[in-house]
Amino acid sequence: MAFSALDSKVTGPLFSPAAMAAVFSDEARVAAMLRVEWALAEAQQRHGVIAQGLAEALAAIKPAQFDLEALGQATALSGVPTIPFVAALRALVPKDTEASLHKSATTQDILDSAMVLQMQAGLDMLCGDLARVLKGLAALSEREAETPCVGRTYGQHAAPVSFGYKVAVWLAGLCDVMEALPLVRAQAFKASLAGPVGTLAGRSDKDAAVGQTFAALLGLGYDAVPWHVRRSGPVTLACWLGQLIGALAKMAEDVVFLASTEVAEVAEPFIKGRGGSSAMPHKRNPVSATLILAAHRQAPALVAMQMAAMNAAHERPAGAWHGEWTILPQLFGLAAGALVEAVRLAEGLEVDQARMQHNLGQTRGLIFADAVAALLAPRIGAGAAHHLVAEAADAVRVAGETLQAVLPRLAAWPQSVDAATLETCFDSGPAVRAAAALVPLATARARQMMTDHLI
Repeated sequence: MAFSALDSKVTGPLFSPAAMAAVFSDEARVAAMLRVEWALAEAQQRHGVIAQGLAEALAAIKPAQFDLEALGQATALSGVPTIPFVAALRALVPKDTEASLHKSATTQDILDSAMVLQMQAGLDMLCGDLARVLKGLAALSEREAETPCVGRTYGQHAAPVSFGYKVAVWLAGLCDVMEALPLVRAQAFKASLAGPVGTLAGRSDKDAAVGQTFAALLGLGYDAVPWHVRRSGPVTLACWLGQLIGALAKMAEDVVFLASTEVAEVAEPFIKGRGGSSAMPHKRNPVSATLILAAHRQAPALVAMQMAAMNAAHERPAGAWHGEWTILPQLFGLAAGALVEAVRLAEGLEVDQARMQHNLGQTRGLIFADAVAALLAPRIGAGAAHHLVAEAADAVRVAGETLQAVLPRLAAWPQSVDAATLETCFDSGPAVRAAAALVPLATARARQMMTDHLI
């Protein structure tokens, strides 16, 4: 039995890739904790706080030497994994170095620093797939830059755009998220070494130097002011993951609609056996978009839970910190799964240009109503133009004729507008070209971000 769909052997592969599960596995946690204890010993040795020998002994210990089930049982008794972990570690180091192990550190230092190492590895993994999504969407946007399609507001036909522009908006949304990544890394990826109440108890005049070396050995930032109960770093990362999933969900939401039978403008890439129905043999459901949207349904609650941990009492809270342990791994798992599906969409989305052109005509010219109003406004005033075109639209809906046919028959139609002039309003070219002009802006921004190694 699994308590989470992400941990299930049956549903886990559906929601998140095995590689991300490995990053947050028990084995990875123990390996990270071992690395943290090594960095602490190495930093203290370099600054003469402890004698030589412990760091070398720790470097020789392998994560496989720990009994995970025994650690779990002992954690249930102690309340935190660090206590049984350090106890097991003491049994593995030489007796003459044992007293130096875990010196000046506290449980939270080890667990928080280890979690940061896991999150750093997780973010690096996300960025690999994210780069593929950006590249795929940039190519798709450019390829379909001048493909006419319906622009929709409130789910209804509004005015013509291009499909490449629609994709460029998806791309720009992801770029918005990417811009914050350097700040997220700086705030969230910090080592923790502050001791029981955050002051290191003033045990050595070398505490600051040890902390800086400790962080550098782990490849993390350092903040002398402890973040035991200052959880803005984890919250910043949680919010960023939520925004990432949300930006992907925007794309997925559009794809689900555009792939519906009545619209049929796009289709997810065909993979044999994917998207079928146990009852209806003809079905080809949008699985990738569905899974991205499923991740997005869960992400806001998880982000809110992480934010709730910010009211950490005094120098260490009861419950708030423990509650965090399940949140960020889930967000990473959901983000990783959403990106896997987003890669499929970005690199393989099938576009039906003919269907897009067909759908432009479904409202019998009403999609060009705004262009007609713009033509009339200088002649009869903006208000009168809007009223006249709205009256014509009502007639189109009732009579089933085209807007182009109905307009000249209205009593208020200005005779100065001849048929040739009116015809120009029903050309999607200007609107499509205006939309297409925005595509290079989005694609250039995305490629610059990749060149600047923001991901």
